[in-house]
Amino acid sequence: MKSLPVVGGHPEGVGATVRSDGWWVAPVVTLGVFSAFVAYATWAAFQGDHYYADPYLSPFYSPVVYTNNAVGAAPESHALLGMWPSWWPSFIPASPALLILVFPLAFRFTCYYYRKAYYRAYAWAPPACAVVPLGKGKKKYRGERGLMLFQNLHRYALYFALLYIPILYYDAVISFVRGGEIGIGVGSVVLTVNATLIAAYTFGCHSFRHLIGGSSDCMSCGKNTIKFSLWKRATWFNSRHHIFAWASLLFVGFTDLYVRLVSMGVITDYNTWG
Repeated sequence: MKSLPVVGGHPEGVGATVRSDGWWVAPVVTLGVFSAFVAYATWAAFQGDHYYADPYLSPFYSPVVYTNNAVGAAPESHALLGMWPSWWPSFIPASPALLILVFPLAFRFTCYYYRKAYYRAYAWAPPACAVVPLGKGKKKYRGERGLMLFQNLHRYALYFALLYIPILYYDAVISFVRGGEIGIGVGSVVLTVNATLIAAYTFGCHSFRHLIGGSSDCMSCGKNTIKFSLWKRATWFNSRHHIFAWASLLFVGFTDLYVRLVSMGVITDYNTWG
């Protein structure tokens, strides 16, 4: 018969715990996967080329505010404001991604789920439940203070994230047309799945769920209302928020990579256009 831990005899030291399971697996995997994505996304955003392969546009570069003359760049008809401006500083790469990525990045970085994930993986605050965190005993937890107050921007970043959903679906829809001919390619499916996963992740956001039903004291008092119906659907996504968070993160990176490789001629996009 196992003996119970002595009351008050908790282990000391960073990472100390009485848990016997693999509690370290989740933060280690999170550290590796998240770091790999950040590295790739940063590299891809600064390239400024091979982000378009007719009719596919990388989600990292959508919407295209200005287009450039780089190889694999979007045509001028795709750009909201035309060709790249002459006033752009020469020491900054002429990459359309740099003009728009701040919005989805802000939404992801301040996400309640991602905060838990990277706080545990990078800061060990704590690395897992019932595991001694970094800095234990040196100071008390007082919440997100100082520079970390910017996390409160999440509720505002949500509005920009909601705008991206129709934009990404528009990119998906026009990817079924090339040269005026309706068809379908592997890239069309990839762009559609990407838009759907990002929409599922966004609709599961805690701030979105609060936006729909947070001002009501009694949701069950209006079971037949449209508001309650929308809140229930948002709750379905919210309960799976962690799944869609990782699925959409990995797939948006894969989507950019797929478009990039097709644009570079490294892989062939199988489609009905020939």
